[in-house]
Amino acid sequence: MAIRGELYTTQIVLDNRSYFFNVKENRTGDVFLQIVESKKGEGVDFDRHQVAIFAEDMQKFLKGLESSLSFIDKEKKERAKKAAEKKAAKEAKYGRKSTSSDTKKVYKRKSTKDSETERVFTSQVKKTGRVHVVSKRKTDDK
Repeated sequence: MAIRGELYTTQIVLDNRSYFFNVKENRTGDVFLQIVESKKGEGVDFDRHQVAIFAEDMQKFLKGLESSLSFIDKEKKERAKKAAEKKAAKEAKYGRKSTSSDTKKVYKRKSTKDSETERVFTSQVKKTGRVHVVSKRKTDDK
């Protein structure tokens, strides 16, 4: 028997947490699975949570886990199906999805050297397509 009754240990490291699956034996000889979640807490210390499942309860635990996993898979498929139906209904109502070639294009006039007003006019076209008109009268500072 190893340190602290550990018979077998495996670790799964994720982005922000780690999981340890430890098979242990207690002082009376009972074998159990200890699942430990460890994640970085505030400062230097880690938050640890653990669950112990004894060998005689393992089959019931696995049945519950399998049932939960099948529910998650079923729910995921239903959500994907609903999202696809919603997207299809939206495309049917509003037409096909617009692509980059279907989007509105804004053209600017080429400015010439002798026309100051044209240059000001074309530089004030916003991305929304709205145009701000500038007075064509020149102001004299006399």
